[in-house]
Amino acid sequence: MPIKSFDHVAIPISEVEAMLEFYRVLGFDVNEKYAPRLYSVHFGDNKINFHGPELWQPKEFTLKGPTAKPGCGDFCFVWDGDSESLQKILGNAGAEIIEGPAPREGGRNGGVDIGTSVYIRDPDLNLLEFIIYP
Repeated sequence: MPIKSFDHVAIPISEVEAMLEFYRVLGFDVNEKYAPRLYSVHFGDNKINFHGPELWQPKEFTLKGPTAKPGCGDFCFVWDGDSESLQKILGNAGAEIIEGPAPREGGRNGGVDIGTSVYIRDPDLNLLEFIIYP
């Protein structure tokens, strides 16, 4: 298969400052180079573009899903640490755990590998899953 990996995904956001601070506290690198229209958060070789309201609200911007609205994201991140360190950083970010820790099939090894996941929501109510593999 010639597709190697994801490069980035994009979501619309409404709570710009809260979102940027939340992701900073979680340890993401935040890029505000194209503010106020576009922001991005980076981790490893991956990026999530945040489309600010100035970008996604006007009908002229069509490079988005036609029904995309803030809170439409559902992301799973691999946590490279233990459950205690994850819960500490989530607490520092003010995140409430809405489910977990619970066993889940992730994307590793064709979905065969089982990890332990914790779920939270960010300030725009996107669902974030953090999976820890043994």
